[in-house]
Amino acid sequence: MSQSILQVNNLSKHFGGLAAVSNCSLKIKEGSITGIIGPNGSGKTTLFNLIAGNLKSSNGEVVFNDENITDLPSHELFAKGLLRTFQIAHEFSNLTVLENLMMVPANQSGENLINALLKPGLVKKEEEQVRSKAYDVVEFLNLKHLANERAGNLSGGQKKLLELGRTMMVDAKLVLLDEVGAGVNRTLLKDLGTAILKLNKEKNYTFCMIEHDMDFISRMCDPVIVMAEGSVLFEGTSDEVKKNEKVIESYLGRSTISKGKE
Repeated sequence: MSQSILQVNNLSKHFGGLAAVSNCSLKIKEGSITGIIGPNGSGKTTLFNLIAGNLKSSNGEVVFNDENITDLPSHELFAKGLLRTFQIAHEFSNLTVLENLMMVPANQSGENLINALLKPGLVKKEEEQVRSKAYDVVEFLNLKHLANERAGNLSGGQKKLLELGRTMMVDAKLVLLDEVGAGVNRTLLKDLGTAILKLNKEKNYTFCMIEHDMDFISRMCDPVIVMAEGSVLFEGTSDEVKKNEKVIESYLGRSTISKGKE
């Protein structure tokens, strides 16, 4: 049985008198692709912000790989292998896809002026290793034909594939995907889904995604966590979610649930 890579224990976030997240507790199993769904205002994005270090919690804790990471800043979590897609800098429009990937690894020797002047051999060797890894990433994501294309010329879906590629440059352990399918056409959404599944199976990445597209959630995620009013309402398979009366009555609506059954 898989152990939990992430635990959220009684986590809360208040904005004035409003509880955006209220005593929320959940576990993300290592090696899983976990979906989080719920209507606008249910606390999904605030929860992601708390986990990823973009917001300070009011109370409760977040544990990642058995370490309490509550309220740690996002750059420290990045170094530990916990990444959120939008947290990784947006693409550098004037750089190529390959160059964008090569920018990701931190503390490269070439960033240090003394190393660049006095240890050019070390800098060159490291750069070649990073370039080789970047080539592996574009090949893995079927972006080889775009390796030398300026990132600013990519479509929305291709930019999201590039974001996934960035996570591969730092060997992420848990990736938080915030509405990965938003603004992406169906063909590229299928490619994104395939890449996520491939990373999960072949590289043992753990994913947790917020997504409104129930068809995409059904194809990708097990389990699915349903949030309401800042806490967890239900957790189960996508089929169980679609059949659960509490979920149907509380928020997804009978028509939305039924649609996924066809």
